[in-house]
Amino acid sequence: MKSLSLKINKSVFYPAILVIFSILIGTLLAPEIASNVFNTMQGAITINGGWFYILTVAIILGFVIYLGMSRFGSVKLGPDHSTPDYKLSTWISMLFAAGMGIGLMFFGVAEPVMHYLSPPTAEKESLEAMKEAMKITFFHWGLHAWAIYAIVALILAYFSYRQGLPLTLRSALHPIIGDRIYGWPGHFVDIFAVVSTVFGVATSLGLGASQVNAGLNYLFSTDVSQTNQLIIMIVITLLASVSVATGLDKGIKILSEINMGLAIVLMLLIFIVGPTVFLLQAYIQNIGIYLSDLVSNTFNLFAYEKKSWIGGWTIFYWGWWLAWAPFVGLFIAKISKGRTIREFVFGVLLVPTAFTLLWMTIFGNSAISQIVDNNFVRLGEMVSENSAVGLFVFLETLPWSTALTGLSILMIVIFFVTSCDSGAMVIDMLCSNGTTDTPVWQRLFWAICVGVVAAVLMLAGGLEALQTMTIAAALPFSIVLLFACFGLGKALQVELAKRDSLALTGMSCTEEDWQERLDNILSTPDKKNVNTFIASDVKKAFEKVKKQFDANDIQATISTTPTGILLTVSHGDEHDFCYGIHKKQHAQPDFNTDGDNDSETYYRAEVHLAEGGQDYDVMGWSEDSVINDIIDQYQKHLHFLHVLRD
Repeated sequence: MKSLSLKINKSVFYPAILVIFSILIGTLLAPEIASNVFNTMQGAITINGGWFYILTVAIILGFVIYLGMSRFGSVKLGPDHSTPDYKLSTWISMLFAAGMGIGLMFFGVAEPVMHYLSPPTAEKESLEAMKEAMKITFFHWGLHAWAIYAIVALILAYFSYRQGLPLTLRSALHPIIGDRIYGWPGHFVDIFAVVSTVFGVATSLGLGASQVNAGLNYLFSTDVSQTNQLIIMIVITLLASVSVATGLDKGIKILSEINMGLAIVLMLLIFIVGPTVFLLQAYIQNIGIYLSDLVSNTFNLFAYEKKSWIGGWTIFYWGWWLAWAPFVGLFIAKISKGRTIREFVFGVLLVPTAFTLLWMTIFGNSAISQIVDNNFVRLGEMVSENSAVGLFVFLETLPWSTALTGLSILMIVIFFVTSCDSGAMVIDMLCSNGTTDTPVWQRLFWAICVGVVAAVLMLAGGLEALQTMTIAAALPFSIVLLFACFGLGKALQVELAKRDSLALTGMSCTEEDWQERLDNILSTPDKKNVNTFIASDVKKAFEKVKKQFDANDIQATISTTPTGILLTVSHGDEHDFCYGIHKKQHAQPDFNTDGDNDSETYYRAEVHLAEGGQDYDVMGWSEDSVINDIIDQYQKHLHFLHVLRD
């Protein structure tokens, strides 16, 4: 068992297990008491802290947009030379499936209909109620939700891929508490994230099983019962276990791409068989109303109207998005390495939001149109009675209803599988210091754990109580998140200060060696030649520079890496200077003046600083030229430290 536990952070794994089962047992033994406690907690937060949720989400949205549009947007989530791990379409599919794909299936019909039947300000079932229903739905599922996910993912990705911190929630606290994230404060934060993720995914899995059961009832007349819902949970958990065992690049990636394709097909079918022209008009008008009222709705607390509506809807949603943010944010961070902040922000904010709002228009407006134009009042009655069946009742009225219902059930199952297996992967990372190179049994353990928790809570009637608890837990997390935003801003200011002091030229040569330098630029050396150059000329240059640093009582070290050599100059509590030269393989250019190299590839000796590869080659440079480049970069580093001190 010892060999199996090597990847586990025991300070997180065992306390998290203890907390999960303690809450689970308490909820099982006294479900009514637990429900009352959690409902009282949520009610107190809504009444006394609703303003804080509203303000927090507003600050987060403004901050994320600012990061995407400012100079910070050019900073990469990773070394300067890094490239994205996934193509754009795959990346969007994966973040969309983990973020809120299942919510669209559950609420795409139900929420607009519920707002139409009971709007906060308009007269119910009126023309104004129809407009208000879509405006509110857009508001709850638009930019604010994705901004919450984006900021958590951005903080984690930056500090992990750019600063070398572990890819766990504790790294978000580094700007606040520094290296104490490796002690008990960091353990506590990761334990909180594990517990929040387990119960968040488990409650969604349990509540979603009822929707799958409802769909099977409409399709095959399957009984709606706890037994059938338990069987559905077991099947989803088994599928998630298979997916999580195959890894991120196979299971989650393939399922996400499949479901994104199915979602587009289902949406287009509804669009074609529904009131097509009206839906196009409604989408444009819905976006206009949403954007025009964005600021006022963002800060609207119904303070003067004294309405309790906001607690059951907007505050609930903001708390739910915040509660899911550790899980979804960490997953998005995992798949976003190599993208610039600007690309990340607009990719996470705009593309999923545009798709989400189109989905809500096609399903929501079509459903309301069925009630208003076709007098299909049973849809409203069924949604009011059980929102889980709203989608299937709506599909009844359309051509090919059986096929559409079957497609919807398949999508719901896949969405739950991707949520479950991505949740298991995130929990495993939190319990393993951010690494994904863990034994399969660890990921399987958490996938099964989520399924067991969901099944037990459903049988005991404790799902809604745990959902309430999860949302209430978002309050302390939102406080931590605001401090983390402040820390990210400070770190990015340091980043730009260093970039300004690195006005890179990479031209350390003299007038006499220009012909030799041109020959070096046009050459395409092989791996052996570059290795020899690094081991001889570069190493000698490094040793001469180190000797001079030593003479000035400045600590400098030379170390070898798998791809090259690194010179590190220590500056105590300030940023160390790192200058490395690494060999890197490239495709052979169309021209090849080097007749001795017939390979399809060649190698370069590229300069790397602490920020990553600088994308220029020093192969063939003389010792003096390499030394001059080191000194140039060191001078820029000293200027950077000077700027920070000021």
